[in-house]
Order: sequence, then C-alpha cells, then structure tokens
Amino acid sequence: MKGPLFYAKILLFGEYGIIKDSKGLAIPFNSYKGALQKATELSDLQKESNLSLIRFYTYLRAIDTDIVDFRWNQFNSDINDGMYFDSSIPQGYGVGSSGALVAAIYDKYAINKITILENLTREKLLKLKETFSLMESFFHGTSSGLDPLNSYLSLPILINSKTDLEATGIPSQKEGKGAVFLMDSEQVGETATMVEIFMDKMKNEGFRKMISEEFAIYTDACISDFLQGDVSSLFTNVKQLSKVVLGNFKPMIPQSFHQIWQKGLDSDDYYLKLCGSGGGGYFLGFTEDYNNTLELLKDYKLELVYRF
Repeated sequence: MKGPLFYAKILLFGEYGIIKDSKGLAIPFNSYKGALQKATELSDLQKESNLSLIRFYTYLRAIDTDIVDFRWNQFNSDINDGMYFDSSIPQGYGVGSSGALVAAIYDKYAINKITILENLTREKLLKLKETFSLMESFFHGTSSGLDPLNSYLSLPILINSKTDLEATGIPSQKEGKGAVFLMDSEQVGETATMVEIFMDKMKNEGFRKMISEEFAIYTDACISDFLQGDVSSLFTNVKQLSKVVLGNFKPMIPQSFHQIWQKGLDSDDYYLKLCGSGGGGYFLGFTEDYNNTLELLKDYKLELVYRF
C-alpha cells in the first residue's frame, strides 16, 4: 500500500458521551490503515469503492458551506481515472473506516488545508473537526468529526467538550501483564441506527440523569486515570463504567454477548465496554492479566491494543 497512509482509530473512552459534551479520548490504531490508490483495471471491490467515491464527491459538491473547498477538477479526474480507497480497516467495526477515507480526501484535495506540520492551536483543531464532521456526515447521517481528525493527525486526541479539544500524549506502554484489547463480535454494527436509538433514549429523563450522573462521571475518571498512568484506579472506574453500559446500553450489545460481559464483571478477570457505537463490530476489553484473559476468551478473536 503506497502512502500517504491513514490509520484506524480507537475511541478508548467517550462513546455517546461526546455527543452530549462529556470527555473522550481517541488514539490512533496502526494495525489497520487505508490509502487512496488508482488502477486501470478495477476488481469488483475496487469498483465498489470507486462508485462510493463518486457518491461522496457528489455529496461534497452539494454542501452549501464555505468552511472547506476542494480541487474539484482534480478530484473528479482522479475518480474517472480509477481511484479507489485501498483499506484494511474493517467497516462497521467502530475503528474509523470512514474517518480514514475522509482524512485521505481532505489531505489530497482540500484547498488551504490545515497541515499536521502547523502549530495546532485549539482553533485549528476545531476548524478541522467541523470540516470533518460535515464531510463524514455522508456516511453516518451525523458525525462528531473525531474519527477523521484522529486519522488525519495520527495523534491521541483528548476531547474536553465539543468546543475544547487538544492533541495529547499518553503514557508509554509497559511490558506488564495488563492490557487493553479488542474483542471481535463478528457482526457488523450500523452507526446511524445505534445513534438513532441513543438519541431516542435521551428523550427519557431517567436515561439523561444516568448519562450525566454515572456514565459521564466514570468516563471522565477513566480518562484521567489512563492519562496519569494510575492503573489501579483505572480498573476500579472501568468496572463501574462496564456495569453502567451493560445496564443501560443493551440494544448496543448483541444478545449473545450479555452473558460474557456479565461474567467479566462477576469474576473481575476482564471488563468490557463499547468501542464506538456498538451494535456489533469490536468491543474494548480491559484486563490485569492478558494471558489469562486470552485463555478465558479463547472462543473469541482478541487483538492487543495497549499494554500496562
């Protein structure tokens, strides 16, 4: 795969909460990546990608905004010459497949683009996020713009609120027993559908209270613990977060995973949480003994993200 490459992302903490202005922490995940390529003879999969780019081009041209402009002639010419997005990022898995494509298109065709070499002030980050939000709404109906931002910058992003975000550093990995891991549900999630369910739930006062008094508080605590490297406190708060998610986000967790989710909470061997919008795709797991968890969850596909 020829560059420039755009990587997957993992929203470690903040799924759904960032829609309602609580904190979030997203990190690049370099195991999966994508890049714009061209070919004279396209395979069926490449043709599908090329057709998707035509629809995306049409959508972007129709947006009535002066936030971003593109080199339209070059964009159109490249599509006609057989451009497609060559990507290993699984779609519908919550790791930013559409975000990487949006970042690639912005990088190649945006006029007066903000580059990663600049001093990335808060204003520039917000401008990028707003631009990416508009662009990615083609795929999901609504978008925070965070996935493309993370893919474009390839830096951890700390979201303090909708209008306050910053590139941040995370503690370097250790060769310890603990880990953050991905767990494959082997089902595809539909982001737009899941967000719709969440927004409908937000009409309920009890659910809104839970979001502000439990979900957001545990999410913010997890982010603080993770950034400070306080692993002991992190696992205490991740357990509470996992419990809240299982109790209140059941539509976002396939039925077949409810029992294994609860088993982790009961045994304290591992804790699961959503990775993205849920409904399928990946779940995120946290464990203090990854080798033990590999054995306990040997019937599932696990992938290492970060070591404690």
